[in-house]
Amino acid sequence: MTSSSLFNITTFAYLLSMLGFFAFAVSRSKVLGTAASALAYGGLLAQTVAIGLRWKESYALGIGHAPLSNLYESVVFFSWTIVLIYGLLDLKYRYRVIGAFVMPFALLGMAWGQLSLDSGIQPLVPALQSNWLTYHVITCFLGYAAFAVACGISIMYLIRAKHEKSTPDNEQSIVATFPAGRVLDDLNYKSIMIGFPLLTLGIVTGAAWANYAWGTYWSWDPKETWSLIVWFVYAAFLHARITRGWAGQRAAWLSIIGFAATIFCYLGVNLLLSGLHSYGG
Repeated sequence: MTSSSLFNITTFAYLLSMLGFFAFAVSRSKVLGTAASALAYGGLLAQTVAIGLRWKESYALGIGHAPLSNLYESVVFFSWTIVLIYGLLDLKYRYRVIGAFVMPFALLGMAWGQLSLDSGIQPLVPALQSNWLTYHVITCFLGYAAFAVACGISIMYLIRAKHEKSTPDNEQSIVATFPAGRVLDDLNYKSIMIGFPLLTLGIVTGAAWANYAWGTYWSWDPKETWSLIVWFVYAAFLHARITRGWAGQRAAWLSIIGFAATIFCYLGVNLLLSGLHSYGG
């Protein structure tokens, strides 16, 4: 079996998992919740094997590099990290309905990669021929994934807050299956606490890589600038949370804004702007 076939299986598993989480939210059936989680974990396992196979296929072609070098590979890896972070959260806290708001991110990434992007394995351009590629991409995308999970949780929080204002006593609604608002707020904070140091490490490894490849740690390339903007958004979130006690809807909105900035940093800069990172598109 090839990596491409396993990536297709992964995409289908994530689709079924997302639908299963939607059904779980509506029906409150523990069986559906367990099945949806099992599909997510099964897809994660298949995707892990597929990434390993693609790495092996790269060596078989005489190219030999980690599958993290172009837009297709980065989208696939991003989806993998999202499900990984969600899985760790699910195993620890067991709030499975969160999957209904997180798995769509992973599914969209996989579907876009499989249906729209060139999946061919290409040789690395000279600037990417470094072990810093692996360190930088892994840390950045683990941080991005934690922010994606935080965004999904924040959307849940805002929906719950709006619902409680309009129909506070309706225990039969879908929103009643959501964790309590204080729990969602705490999970949003914890997810960002995971993502922020990883993003910081990603920026540091990126600077070291830039110095290795281009002879300078920082050149105000659009990608670097937007990475710094994202860092400041989440630094502001943590500062406001720790020193001013920001929580609730303000924290949820800032988390969503931060993830929107993250997506623009990841995709918008590569696809819309030119710079030293343009080869990523």
